[in-house]
Amino acid sequence: MCGVLLVQSLPALPSLWWSVLPFVLLCLAYRYPVTRLALFFLAGVFWITLRSGLILEHSLPKELEGQDLLIEGTVAGLSKDLERGVSFEFDVSRAEFSGRAVVIPGKIRLNVHDFAFAPRIGDTWRMQVRLKRPHGFQNPGGFDYEAYLFQQRIRATGYVRKDYTPQRIASEPSYLIGRMRQQLGERIHAALAGAPVAGMIVAFANGDQSTISDEQWEVLRRTGTTHLIAISGMNIGLVAGIAFFLARWLWSWPGYTVLRLPSQKAGALAGLLAALFYAALAGFAIPAQRALIMLVVVLGTLLFSRSTRPSYVLAAALFAVLIYDPLAVMAMGFWLSFASVAIILFTLRGRVRESKWRQWNRIQWVIAIGLLPLLLVMFQQTSLSGPLANMLAIPVIEILVIPLTLMGALCVLIFPDALAGALFQIAGWVMAQLWSALEFLSRLPHTQWIQHTPLTWTVAVAALGAAWLLAPRGFPARWVGAVWLLPLFLVRPPAPAPGEAWVTLLDVDQALAAVVQTARHVLVFDTGMRYSASFDTGRAVVAPYLRYRGVSHIDTLLISHGDNDHIGGAASVLAAFPVERVLSSVPERFQSGQHCLAGQVWQWDDVEFQILHPAGTGAIGNNANCVLKITSRHGSILLPADIEAKAERALLESGANLRADVLVAPHHGSKTSSTEDFIDAVKPRYTLIPAGYRSRYRHPHPSVVQRYQARGIHLLDTPAQGAIEIQFTANGTHISGYRNSHRRYWFNP
Repeated sequence: MCGVLLVQSLPALPSLWWSVLPFVLLCLAYRYPVTRLALFFLAGVFWITLRSGLILEHSLPKELEGQDLLIEGTVAGLSKDLERGVSFEFDVSRAEFSGRAVVIPGKIRLNVHDFAFAPRIGDTWRMQVRLKRPHGFQNPGGFDYEAYLFQQRIRATGYVRKDYTPQRIASEPSYLIGRMRQQLGERIHAALAGAPVAGMIVAFANGDQSTISDEQWEVLRRTGTTHLIAISGMNIGLVAGIAFFLARWLWSWPGYTVLRLPSQKAGALAGLLAALFYAALAGFAIPAQRALIMLVVVLGTLLFSRSTRPSYVLAAALFAVLIYDPLAVMAMGFWLSFASVAIILFTLRGRVRESKWRQWNRIQWVIAIGLLPLLLVMFQQTSLSGPLANMLAIPVIEILVIPLTLMGALCVLIFPDALAGALFQIAGWVMAQLWSALEFLSRLPHTQWIQHTPLTWTVAVAALGAAWLLAPRGFPARWVGAVWLLPLFLVRPPAPAPGEAWVTLLDVDQALAAVVQTARHVLVFDTGMRYSASFDTGRAVVAPYLRYRGVSHIDTLLISHGDNDHIGGAASVLAAFPVERVLSSVPERFQSGQHCLAGQVWQWDDVEFQILHPAGTGAIGNNANCVLKITSRHGSILLPADIEAKAERALLESGANLRADVLVAPHHGSKTSSTEDFIDAVKPRYTLIPAGYRSRYRHPHPSVVQRYQARGIHLLDTPAQGAIEIQFTANGTHISGYRNSHRRYWFNP
């Protein structure tokens, strides 16, 4: 695992020429056992390098990005409904460009917009598409979409063109399991028509979580029960356990000794078959694969009559998972599942004689403490009501809801629909009763602990502290472990000194969002775009970044104007953080919003903030944008939002001091802005361009780029740099791009 993790932290894959070393060590290991540690470490490096290199070889050629491609292939996964159309995975069998065959990735993700299209798993289609390489937001504290696509082996994304009607060719029989999963989900939705919990029952049955609402996910997050929805190790283990004990009981009846197979081994075989069936219902998703491998290792000790220490079984399962899929370390579920099992094994040593009820109660709170460092690193939050919620929810879901759902799934295949529908309805009713309790717990005040992303050294100290605190009976001074947890909460991220200003231009595609920090204050300038009812960059980018930086409240939220790419994420930011003041050119869009007007000036920690535009409330459109200049002791930055040439002339005529070290290019580098007189007045050393990767707007315009380059101004754009961080400090102006400073080998170059 350490060898795999080393490669995952590198900006480029190492060469395979040195791969001869593991084979040399393999020979030495027989004679010198001390070399075995080095052997396994280098084997991990070699294995992840080989597997990742093979995935990268199937990337989309750059010359085919944005081109019209005629492809044939098969719908490979359950579709996800969008506000306009659907999204689905597609296995490509052949592709053409301008009448000639081309090679593109075998697995892609497609969106279909604006016309009736119902993709069903196993259907083969011919369609015209436009593709691009995987590219996602790259921001501190944010979700790495490129890493997710890489782990899923998806090497291109795109959309279906509307000027070529897709043609259904045939149905591929090899996708039978996927088609059954899709039909099962449809049967459940039909049986529970209109029931709010229908999406969760579907998730328990086939792993499809796409119909669970955002409000329901929020309840699950606040109660620490999101892990129950996925078909994970706990769910697969439950199904295997039921099959194991039932088969062992039946096999041990008098007269049923078949083939001299002991009942213990018969139960293990039944458990494996049941787990295999449930994993198939989940479409052999990566979490289900991982859980199945772990279960094979555990039940394998019974089948081969091996008495093995639990820690050895856990290590063997970890080894098997990494052999099967070394990229599993990129999944949060990998760490949470193995850590949970390790914590349970560690804390229950010497407590075998305790009652099952006491052990059950103990497991909930030891997992909450043991996983605390991991949860704060991954999510910057943890549920304080989680132990109580899980104590209630796990028995109900694992003993009632999931067995009823799976019996319904079996009835769909064997018995009439009426019986299956009745079982689904009973499972839905039980889940609805539980859901009322979870909603109550989620509404209780102070049920979540939310904080900054802890520093690396505090996580290591906290992990030791948690192990000390949860040590078995007899371990001396276990309370000292609680002291070792304190740095996790008390050590804050670095912050500007008085007189300094740190500005981060966030990577929000073809939109704008920036965060300004002084020693004790925070300003957010625009919040990016709202893409749909369930996704906006305020929630996906701005809020995670603020939590990453340890921000607990916003002093001023400044929304330059009312276009979606600037105001779209504002509602999510206002819901996530207390905001003292909202300034905007459209204050009527906010409760207690105030107009931004030229002449407004304030100071925070010896840093001056000045509104330069608009001069009044008469301007309209982009020329009414709020323009902000920030001046510190060590440098200045101008944020003109989407102003165009007319507003630039107005600023020049106003006599305002536009001189700034850093300029955020007006209107994303559009040709309607960045006039020569305006650039000459600002005289920036650096110009930052917030734009989208292969955006249809084609920003920045080549003529604008030429104007800046002719003046020797250094250009940085968010597609290439990710989030751009500017620090005006006593040691000078420091600018860095997150995509470069945190580069990983799977990033789109």
